[in-house]
Amino acid sequence: MAGVVVGKGDSVSRFEIGDEVYGNIQNFTKDKIKQPGTLTEFIVVEEELVARKPKKVSFEEAASLPVALQTAIEGFKTAGFKKGQSVFIVGGAGGVGSLVIQLAKQLYGASFVTATTSTTKVEFVKSLGADKVVDYTQTRYEDIKEKYDLVYDTIGDSKNSYVVAKEEAPIIDITWPPSNPNAMHSSLTISGEVLEKIEPYLENGKLKATIDPASPFHFYEVIEAFSYLETGRARGKVVISPFPSIHEDEFL
Repeated sequence: MAGVVVGKGDSVSRFEIGDEVYGNIQNFTKDKIKQPGTLTEFIVVEEELVARKPKKVSFEEAASLPVALQTAIEGFKTAGFKKGQSVFIVGGAGGVGSLVIQLAKQLYGASFVTATTSTTKVEFVKSLGADKVVDYTQTRYEDIKEKYDLVYDTIGDSKNSYVVAKEEAPIIDITWPPSNPNAMHSSLTISGEVLEKIEPYLENGKLKATIDPASPFHFYEVIEAFSYLETGRARGKVVISPFPSIHEDEFL
């Protein structure tokens, strides 16, 4: 979510009324989600879960980032990824995959980044910084000659994608349960601190939000937004906004 602080409790010290903030507020307690979602005009948020919205990032862009960013970063941490290593990313055009590519190049210093995607999204994935893009509709994992220091699977295909990993190289799978029993599952750390550390990269443009061209959907288009998401064809993140959508502008 992303929004503006309109009120705060007495013990809140990090934010003031009027501050623009963003974050992933779906924290867990005893394996249960403490809050069910953000599709509403007002929500109550624990201050440690959010961060100040970068000035050069729109509310729609900011709302698209927290869950995907936190997930992407956690995968690199879980794998113990080191500067100069290579990474093979499965699902480079998705919400998480698009950020994994950028983080690998801009934050983690990967020596070589390869990502998979479908034919129509090859150029988009190249624009994110991938050194090589594999069209999965044309190339099988078994046909890829290179081996990688990390296989980062964002779509749950680790039972097949593992073949491009070097011997004993970590295989990250963000889905649960991983389709490959030898893969390392990576979820995410829900914290505003993670977002604060990444802020400089968002402000200088080295890290960019990727929002599907069909977004943002308006509140009254929630069903359409989820239906579109379920097609699996989204490029980047699907966003729902209370502000006038690009679709409405066409009729003004």
